[in-house]
Amino acid sequence: MTHASPTPSEQASNDPIPGKSLSEYTTLRIGGPARELVETRHWSEAVEAIRAAAGPTLVLGGGSNVVIGDAGFDGTVVLLRGGGIEQVGEGLVRVQAGHVWDEFAAWTVANGYSGVECLSGIPGSAGATPIQNVGAYGQEVAQTIAAVKVWDREADEIRDWTPAECGFAYRHSVFKHSDRYLVLSVDFRLASSEESQPIAYAELAKRLGVEVGDRAPMPLVREKVLELRRGKGMVLDETDHDTWSAGSFFTNPIIGAADFHEVAERAGGEPPHWKTADGNVKVSAAWLIGAAGFEKGHKRGNAGLSTKHTLALTNRGGASAAEILALAAEVVDKVEEDFGIRLHPEPVMVNASLG
Repeated sequence: MTHASPTPSEQASNDPIPGKSLSEYTTLRIGGPARELVETRHWSEAVEAIRAAAGPTLVLGGGSNVVIGDAGFDGTVVLLRGGGIEQVGEGLVRVQAGHVWDEFAAWTVANGYSGVECLSGIPGSAGATPIQNVGAYGQEVAQTIAAVKVWDREADEIRDWTPAECGFAYRHSVFKHSDRYLVLSVDFRLASSEESQPIAYAELAKRLGVEVGDRAPMPLVREKVLELRRGKGMVLDETDHDTWSAGSFFTNPIIGAADFHEVAERAGGEPPHWKTADGNVKVSAAWLIGAAGFEKGHKRGNAGLSTKHTLALTNRGGASAAEILALAAEVVDKVEEDFGIRLHPEPVMVNASLG
């Protein structure tokens, strides 16, 4: 069973484009110019474009989890487009890095493969999912990834990595802060089933009318996940500025039990939290932001918190990267002042920082 895009010989990459604004290629709609930009339609073209580049390179997929500074990128930006889905074994499905992630999630539901249905509606490309160990509504890709095909630029070697080699952690992998490695394709080990994996997220279970731990028909799970995401401005919509974002801008902080006790004392009660397997506590970043006095829709220049969800920083129209970063810094500083916890950004930063 194969669902593939044209081969490299059928669909050639564009010639390099000089000075192209990168705001056109990020969901935050910010980012200065690239020295040159090359669009590719297959990972083999992306590899060749990087080999041919003179100077630094940056690979962009869907641009949904990145903040690019106003100075842009003084090098070659390679857009990894195109894709394809292929069944390569019993319950083993390979997706090319340039494939639109939500198209893959929809394909798995339509073809009776459970394991990523709760990740429906997440913007970006399939190749970005192992980098961030993307997760939502009780699922994360590390639970189902069987192998990641990776090009090691330094060794100039392409091979399949095991999940252990990827170093998956909460919203993290060995790929996240290194440009040494390029994800080319991802193999997922999925269950052949018309029903979802056990629902692990209480809000989703309630929307489905089931108990946590129950299963539900996968098309219904996808439908309800998309409803929840739309309600939080987390499904891309060109007409809705709440979706001009990088998704959740901050990770939920993980702290020790003693630190959590201190946070609870400062807050006058326990904030929403989850126990981790190693005995630590994951605290709701959205709750911390709200408790620090930030309301939905809080603005700083042309940047603002989403009117639907305080965890998303959004471009209200014409925002610069500097405005987004200034708003992020304002939130981080106030949360740290009030609760002693420093929030950390989830998106990859390119020539950008909170200061």
